[in-house]
Amino acid sequence: MTTFTLVHVGLSLVGIGSGFVVVFGLLAAKRLAGWTSVFLTTTALTSVTGFFFPFHRLLPSHVVGIVSLIVLAGAIFALYVRRLAGPWRRIYAISAVIALYLNFFVLIVQMFLKVPALKALAPTQSEPPFQITQLIALALFLLLTVLAAIKFRANSVPVEPDRAVSARVA
Repeated sequence: MTTFTLVHVGLSLVGIGSGFVVVFGLLAAKRLAGWTSVFLTTTALTSVTGFFFPFHRLLPSHVVGIVSLIVLAGAIFALYVRRLAGPWRRIYAISAVIALYLNFFVLIVQMFLKVPALKALAPTQSEPPFQITQLIALALFLLLTVLAAIKFRANSVPVEPDRAVSARVA
């Protein structure tokens, strides 16, 4: 592997690992600021660096990268611009889990392409082992998305410092 490929894979794995920490934080109604920054940054960089590999036509991986960047833009906007106010809290939770899913989806694809035992089970990725694995991952991430949207929204309401102070004064 080239250095660039190693950096790309490393970013992806850090994004997936930190993404799971962030999602479990959402399930506990906690916004883990440091982990969130790592997750959003490395996941965005994973998608961006994916476009620097040589290619001659638009591939499914590019489509996933584009969708991931759009979803990440929504999460970043909801978190840093809208500050999770009102519906943006739920939008952030849903976007964060979808971004993690897309990164995890690509991990499964790459594992079936690169791990000899998995490649033998599904050489064209149209065989049942690959399809069942992706279906299980999709089902788990759908469940995580719904739970994160419910738990993160219901159990924690952000209060901006200026409003908290002015509410106590009044």
